[in-house]
Amino acid sequence: MTAEVAAPANREQDDPYLWLEDVTADNALDWVRAHNQPTLAEFCDGDFERMRTEALEVLDTDARIPYVRRRGEYLYNFWRDARNPRGLWRRTTLQRYRTDSPDWDVLIDVDALGRADGEKWVWAGAAVLDPEFTRALVNLSRGGSDAVIVREFDMTTREFIADGFTLAEAKSDIGWADPDTVLVGTDFGPGSLTESGYPRIVKRWRRGTPLDEAEVVFEGTPSDVSVSASVDRTPGFERCFVGRSIDFWNSEVYEVRGSELLRIDTPTDATVSVHREWLLVELRSDWTVGAGSYRAGSLLAAKYDEFLSGARDLRVVFEPDEHTCLHQNAWTRDRLLLVTLADVASRVEIVTPGTWRREVVAGIPPATNTVVVAADDIGDEFFLDSSGFDTPSRLLRGTDAGQLEQIKSAPAFFDAENLDIQQYFVPSQDGTSIPYFVVRSRDAVQPGPTLLGGYGGFESSRTPGYSAVLGRLWLARGGTYAMANIRGGGEYGPGWHTQAMRENRHKVDEDFAAVADDLVARGITTVKQLGAQGGSNGGLLMGIMLTKYPEKFGALVCDVPLLDMKRYHLLLAGASWVAEYGDPDNPDDWKFIAKYSPYQNISATRRYPPVLFTTSTRDDRVHPGHARKMVAALQAAGHSVWLYENIEGGHAGAADNEQAAFKAALSYSFLWRTLGGRA
Repeated sequence: MTAEVAAPANREQDDPYLWLEDVTADNALDWVRAHNQPTLAEFCDGDFERMRTEALEVLDTDARIPYVRRRGEYLYNFWRDARNPRGLWRRTTLQRYRTDSPDWDVLIDVDALGRADGEKWVWAGAAVLDPEFTRALVNLSRGGSDAVIVREFDMTTREFIADGFTLAEAKSDIGWADPDTVLVGTDFGPGSLTESGYPRIVKRWRRGTPLDEAEVVFEGTPSDVSVSASVDRTPGFERCFVGRSIDFWNSEVYEVRGSELLRIDTPTDATVSVHREWLLVELRSDWTVGAGSYRAGSLLAAKYDEFLSGARDLRVVFEPDEHTCLHQNAWTRDRLLLVTLADVASRVEIVTPGTWRREVVAGIPPATNTVVVAADDIGDEFFLDSSGFDTPSRLLRGTDAGQLEQIKSAPAFFDAENLDIQQYFVPSQDGTSIPYFVVRSRDAVQPGPTLLGGYGGFESSRTPGYSAVLGRLWLARGGTYAMANIRGGGEYGPGWHTQAMRENRHKVDEDFAAVADDLVARGITTVKQLGAQGGSNGGLLMGIMLTKYPEKFGALVCDVPLLDMKRYHLLLAGASWVAEYGDPDNPDDWKFIAKYSPYQNISATRRYPPVLFTTSTRDDRVHPGHARKMVAALQAAGHSVWLYENIEGGHAGAADNEQAAFKAALSYSFLWRTLGGRA
């Protein structure tokens, strides 16, 4: 490996690599380049190049499904391909969309816009004014960061409005109140952001007036994660809402009526939504109110105005059981869609408000991942995407009547005919049964190279969907893939997550280690052939596997990770995750965090498997200093470690398809090399 670039002489003695947190300092970037070079030299060989080409073919192909969202008479789509690496924002009609080659009307060419502006813009979405559908607030990011600029766009003239609503680069929250007014939270200057770096103040900004004269609508506190606002412009149900996220899991929501704030008095850890006359409450903890007691994971409904007036006539729309949880819900105008998971397999139902009668939507294969990708809340249309480990995506269009029609399908990017898919369960250290999937060719050598994926945090569920890049670069080459549904996720509802938070975080690691052991015990793989990969919170999991369970793995890939848990809350958006992990500044919390924080638990005497860290200079959510400092400390302790830091990419690690293909090929090249196989 390349020798260390010298650190400044005045660095803090308790953290000798603190200087690497200075993201764009010359000496830190010199250090990054010095570590990128040997990684690329080692793993970017002929096998890498073949995999990069195959991955890029998948990401760029015109045969992909162009997913859409309805706004009025048009279906909108954002599309990247080889000719348009930064993408096109475009639209078409349903009639044209049904054809094999729709006639797309391009609204914004992001590549052309970037060339005109001299910027490498990354598309970050658009808020469209409805029901007029003639204006949009377009969000553009430099290099893929969470911070964006905002520009008002005229969808009729296809031009940005010179004197329209614009915002400088910030982590802003902005939306339409009416054609001449927006509600905005942004960086208004000193004191206007929370400790997490998000808006603390919401203002009502009227067209033609300076931003600094906008009227304050709502203020949170510096310790809140963020505040936000939204306007429901449904005729007959016009309402304005504001909310404060107290922490990642607790929030308060209010309706704004003139100068009055009316609290929607539900548990702060519940998710609330309002549609026409209905209030929905999704519980994360048990709730006793009025004459009723309701289980965590339940979905409740009430008449909104009656609830606001004090009535507590709640109806149970969904109640979980030992195997089934609520995964997703979405409204059309007159129906509610529910997606549930039963032992991690999807089921879709249509619910009739008032009676709350549920009907199963027919035509969805078992053991698949099916999600609502779009629902028209002013019409009766919805779109579902359904796929499985061995089944490419199908786009299904439905209406309130419940009839599904397949209107698009993705091609098979690898031969999955001989794949075998099994679901296993293994007891964790405390006896809890942990499910995981194993996907491999029936002809695969056993034991053989195996990649185990996991996340385990923030109630985020891992489901059995189709991944063409994984299929091409790993499964089709004889590798086995395992997906662990460990605690910390939401595969069995909020309790699957809450039992592994804060001081119980160790259960996430124990679950993942139990799956790793079971893969070896079943003869699917060996320790030397077992690799694991995870990103963000899953990158923290990989760091813990490295420092706490190194003897269980042959290699690890650690993407955009949290690793220094003593300082995570001081870096970028880290303060927003204190409710998940605990507060390192609280001595009682630090006692349990210190036991697993990877950066503080590096050993110079234990044998570690090879590890590849990836991050992005432009990641303004999880600080790239986590990966940089971990690499430096591991090298100082004498361990084999590799780093690749992409200059662009944000928290996704890649700003376009070419960068995504490069990053995927690099990871698989590393895994094939270190796990004893060849791609």
